[in-house]
Amino acid sequence: MSLELSPTGKYQRGYLFTEADFQQVCRLIYDHAGISLKSSKRDMVYSRLAKRLRATKVDNFREYLLLLNDHPVEWEAFVNALTTNLTAFFREAHHFSTLAEHALKEPWRQPFSIWCAAASTGEEPYSIAMTMVDTFGTFTPPVTILASDVDTNVLAQAEAGVYSMERVEHLDADVVKRFFLKGTGTQEGMVKVRPELRAMVSFRQINLLSDNWPMRPPLDVIFCRNVMIYFDKETQLKVLQRFAPLLRSDGLMFAGHSENFHQAAHLFNLRGKTVYELAKGAHNAAE
Repeated sequence: MSLELSPTGKYQRGYLFTEADFQQVCRLIYDHAGISLKSSKRDMVYSRLAKRLRATKVDNFREYLLLLNDHPVEWEAFVNALTTNLTAFFREAHHFSTLAEHALKEPWRQPFSIWCAAASTGEEPYSIAMTMVDTFGTFTPPVTILASDVDTNVLAQAEAGVYSMERVEHLDADVVKRFFLKGTGTQEGMVKVRPELRAMVSFRQINLLSDNWPMRPPLDVIFCRNVMIYFDKETQLKVLQRFAPLLRSDGLMFAGHSENFHQAAHLFNLRGKTVYELAKGAHNAAE
């Protein structure tokens, strides 16, 4: 342990964290998950990984980064520590009304296939599922929902479907009553998604940078919101080139409010507020 000068110019007590250590962390997380870390994130990286150093009982960052080579379980913990998971039920609400309209566009096309590519702790895929229940008027709509994330910790939370009451306070009371069970006793102050809603969503760990994705075309909708902002433009384009062939010719992709893909105009056209449709000839352009 030592005193280390932080990027803000203040000394902090903790582990020695050199610029070389930080750059190696940046390379590792970029190569594995496509996440591009800026120098302004150095304090965040230190804070999150220092917990892993304590857990693994190593003395410094250099030793910890060497340890990753031979410990796949710790490698997973490393990735989980550096992924950011900010989400909420029905975040960017206009997306869900657009989703409902699109699902009813050709109701004879079944099943209506949706991939939620950055599921985080589950609020987004369950919002999709609730939208489909309301759209089709049943807990067994002609819909398939695949929810994935690179972070196994948040996926476990998503699969459990348990949330604090604070997470659903902004929802209408009727929505909470229809789609959640309120906890009692030791679970007081918590809610859990109803089993019939949980059954609508399949969860899988998927790294958007991996060579093999399990889903097969055609998909009607891809939700990939607020994850591309952590990728550089080159990585964004690579992912979008793989999204395009998966979508039907009239399929939609939903992005985050601060994301834009001007570099992929040959693949996707902006249809509405952060809603994209395939550009003409996109299937050929992606090959």
